[in-house]
Amino acid sequence: MVVAVEVASSSASPSPPTAVGEEDRPIAVGGQGDYIRLSDGRQILDACGGAAVTCLGHGNQEVIEAMATQASQLSYAAHGFFDNNSRRDLAEWFKATSQGHFRKAWVTNSGSEAMEGAMKLAHEYFVWKGEPQRVNYISREVSYHGITLGSLALGGHLTRRAPFEPLLLPGVHRVSPCNEYRQRLQDESDEKFVLRKAFELEEAFLALGTGTVTAFIAEPVVGAASGCMPAVPGYFKAMKAVCDKYGALLILDEVMSGMGRTSTLHAWEQEGIVPDIQAVGKGLAGGYQPVSAILAGDKVSDLMDAKGVAFTHGHTYQDHPLGCATALKVQQIIQRDGLLANVQTQGAYLEKLLKGKLSSHPHVGNIRGRGLFWGIEFVKDKASKEPFDPRLQIAQQVHAAALAAPYNMAIYHGQGCAGQKRGDHVMLMPAYNSTPETIELMVDTLVSVVEKVFTDSTVLLSL
Repeated sequence: MVVAVEVASSSASPSPPTAVGEEDRPIAVGGQGDYIRLSDGRQILDACGGAAVTCLGHGNQEVIEAMATQASQLSYAAHGFFDNNSRRDLAEWFKATSQGHFRKAWVTNSGSEAMEGAMKLAHEYFVWKGEPQRVNYISREVSYHGITLGSLALGGHLTRRAPFEPLLLPGVHRVSPCNEYRQRLQDESDEKFVLRKAFELEEAFLALGTGTVTAFIAEPVVGAASGCMPAVPGYFKAMKAVCDKYGALLILDEVMSGMGRTSTLHAWEQEGIVPDIQAVGKGLAGGYQPVSAILAGDKVSDLMDAKGVAFTHGHTYQDHPLGCATALKVQQIIQRDGLLANVQTQGAYLEKLLKGKLSSHPHVGNIRGRGLFWGIEFVKDKASKEPFDPRLQIAQQVHAAALAAPYNMAIYHGQGCAGQKRGDHVMLMPAYNSTPETIELMVDTLVSVVEKVFTDSTVLLSL
């Protein structure tokens, strides 16, 4: 049966995301290790690395020295005029650490830029191939891929899309996410669950016209939009099989979940597949410079080489020598110090502590994640999984309470993981060099914060 696929829209009345006014945000003046120092003298335990960015913590002297060395040699070279050795070294590193799969890389600044570029590269691949009619993209509901107009069109984050809906690309269509917590049927096996998802994706291809689809786009472990939601085993193999069947590309957004965050350098290594195009960022340079990258796999690279073509793309600060040198140094430290093994070890400890200390809480519905990438979803009713009224802003309340004295800890928060702007989650994303003692402190602090928020009289009156 073929089902109609419609462009997802935010028909509900738009409501702006809750945000602290710029003048009300605390002022960060310093950082060292796992802590950020504020202008009021408080030391904030950074349990989320901002948005999963600071993978080595703050104030790493090796990285700072590498930055200073590069800046003293060459601070900027326009990518349209010159190449530079730092870019070449980073590109070679991408190739070597992917067993030769990523032979081409374009180094940009933000995750949004990388995803926007990935969309363009995917379409231009089909222009080079003689299939310019491939203009449709399939992504997933309850997703987030960036804040530029193209990447925002890909995402299914209704609140962030709502003010800009009339400006967004018409050729983006969505299928349901891979949300085991909310979508798996009773007694449904992994195989049957995956089969349902693959059937839905294939139906979308057929409804759109198989020769019109450019790519399927997804995060291997969904970050900000869903709170560290991993796929069930076999899901991405099935999705890639559908893409391959109809000649479309698979684009993986690893801006948040990649570069070691889930315990392997690339999150797809745990899925048994390789993408055709990948976007990375955040942990790539650990926050020491704004760096992201668009990575092209064999299929795209081979065609570019055969045709002798170049990607029609460029930014003023693309392939920035200082950014490239910084990213390479961060990754070299991670490799030298065996930090991916530490992510796996401390991630398992973090999972054990979170589940041991929070699973029984009446308003903790689900604890999920991989590596040092863990999310906690709060629910009004544990049995039915009913989310809280979004007007309560439960996740934001937990975040605000954690950041305030006496807890002094930064955690990431989000809303909408249950769909249609409903569902509250917070995320812990510590540095890769975290110790067991730091993990214990983070979890114990979070447990105290959750207890405070859910015993506060103003919250109880609203439950």
